[in-house]
Formats: sequence, structure tokens, C-alpha cells
Amino acid sequence: MSFREPGKEEIREFALSRGLDLFGVASMERFRGAPERMHPESIFPGARSVIVVGRRIVRGGWRGIEEGTYWPNYSYFDYSGLLNTFFLQMPLYETACFIEDSGYEAVPLYSGITVEGPPETGPLRKGGIAPEVNLAIRIAGVAAGIGEIGWSKIFLTRRFGPRQRLAAILTDLKLEPDPLVEPNSICKLDMACVRGCPGAIPHIREKKFVEIKIEDKTYRWADVDMGRCTLAYHGGDPRVSPFISKALPGYSFDANKQRVTEETAYKFCWPMSTGEWRKSSEHPSGYIIPGHAYIQKWGEGALGIEGSRGCMRSCFDYLEKCTGIEQVFENGPFIRRPRWILDEKGLPEKDG
Repeated sequence: MSFREPGKEEIREFALSRGLDLFGVASMERFRGAPERMHPESIFPGARSVIVVGRRIVRGGWRGIEEGTYWPNYSYFDYSGLLNTFFLQMPLYETACFIEDSGYEAVPLYSGITVEGPPETGPLRKGGIAPEVNLAIRIAGVAAGIGEIGWSKIFLTRRFGPRQRLAAILTDLKLEPDPLVEPNSICKLDMACVRGCPGAIPHIREKKFVEIKIEDKTYRWADVDMGRCTLAYHGGDPRVSPFISKALPGYSFDANKQRVTEETAYKFCWPMSTGEWRKSSEHPSGYIIPGHAYIQKWGEGALGIEGSRGCMRSCFDYLEKCTGIEQVFENGPFIRRPRWILDEKGLPEKDG
């Protein structure tokens, strides 16, 4: 049986026709030096190309959080809700099928959380690699020429700025890699992300950064305090959630004084946000923080309480104003009013 080898542009055209917005190709050579538990060949030995695709996050998904009035949209449509679990995955799967119809194997990858720390078990086969490897999808996006990682560690493209989710396909089909994006050609290091973040992103003058090299280009981004980031984003910081003070009157917590790991922050936030307690006249819902619990349910398991105040909202607002990204809007800047931020008790005492 003979097979017809599809070209890169044919695959790109098909992928975009299925609803994807972004498409790029990386060669295996661009992953030289990557940790083996984040290397494409640890998942698919014999892979020759990595296709990275993306689908936009609609700007309006953040509107309610920015105005301090409406939370469900971002978690439901744009975070790990339908965008990451369905809207992106369906055309990803269809593109993998298109490649396999041509006789080449295609491994679609769900863009979950990158593995960190040592493996909990040894290799399952002699000479193999310990299980639960994953691809660092943002680094793969850089290697595929789609964009760069901004100072806030968020992936940026010229088309949407930080407004996209990424996924990938590994294939044994040899494809020509796309040109790499020049470092800091999208991220201008203006620190809008730092000014907008509740306190997790170090300023460039602090010289805390992570650095990688792909071919002759060096990419650098902030060494984000993921403990503080997780506390804010996943519902542990009263400054960015009006639901905490409502559910726990008198509660006070200064997230910026905490020194915790990302894992510890998750262990703190999720039980408090989604946990249940006995129903009473004082707490009729039975949830510890009802607002968070309902958002998590409506969000298909996602919980994006803080709504990426600095790393996404402040970032794309700046890039749109500076014509740094292609998609701009008739109604002008995204941030149009003094921004709200609460105090450590969750009370609206100051504007930011």
C-alpha cells in the first residue's frame, strides 16, 4: 500500500480550516538538551517533528472579572474549561487523524501541567524513562516559531499577545521547521505584567529569571513565585476575590507575606475553595466558599478566580495600546477605569 506524504502547508491549511488559529512546526534538533522527561522523544521515540497549534482566548472572557462583576466566563470558556478540554482538542484530534490518513503516526498531546520534580517510580521497562513525562508546551511553542515566552512566563504571539491556549502533535512525518521568533520582539519588557500582578512576578531589576537557548537565540523570562501566583489565581488571596470575605467574615490573609511552594498553595486553595461543610442557617450552601465552588463547577473543573490580572490582562492591554499585537478592538483599551483590588480582609479600601 502506498501513502501520499502531505506537505506542511497542506497540514496547516487543514488545521486552520478546523478552527485552530495558530500553527507552527519544530524539528527534533530544537529540543537538543531538553530534560528527558520533557523531551518529545520520551513520548514518541522516532518522532521527527513537533506541530504546535493554538486557539485564541476571547478578550471578552475577562470583561466581567476586570469590572469586578461577573466571574464564570473565564473559567468556563477560556481557562481549563471548554477551550482547553474541547474547543482546542477537537481540531487537534482531527488534524492528527488527517496526518494518520496519510500513513504517518500522529500523537496528539493534551497540554496538561508540566512534570516537576523527580519521578515517583522508576522506569517501567529496562532502559526506559520513568512514567508521567510531559512536553513543556510553551517552550514547544517557542521552538515551533509561534511566539515567545514573555517576562511573566506567559506565552505570547504577535496575533493575540497572551490570549491563546496551546497543544501539540508529535509525528514521524518530517516537516520543515518554521522560523524562530526573535527574543523580545513581542514582549517589550515594559513590566506592565509586574505592575498588574498581585505580587508574584519579580521586576526585571531583581534579576531573577529562567533562560533557555534554541539554536542561536536565547529566551529569558521571570522566575515567577509560583506559590504566590497559585494563592492568588486559585482563590487563596482576599485581595482578588470578593467571595472570601462574604463566606468568611473577619478573615484576613496577606498572600504577599507567604513563602510557600506551588504545591502547598494548591493544597491550601482548593480544599478551602471547593470543600464542603455542614449546612446551617449561617452557611446554607454547605460549601466553605460558595462563590469559588460554583465557579469551579461551572468551569468544568477549572478555578480561575484572580483571572490573570497582570500576566494576561495588563499585558494585552499594554500590547494593544502599543500596537504590539495584530488583533485590536474598535472599543479601545481593555482597561478603561481605575482597577479594583481589595485589602487583605477582602474589603474595597483602595484602587489600583
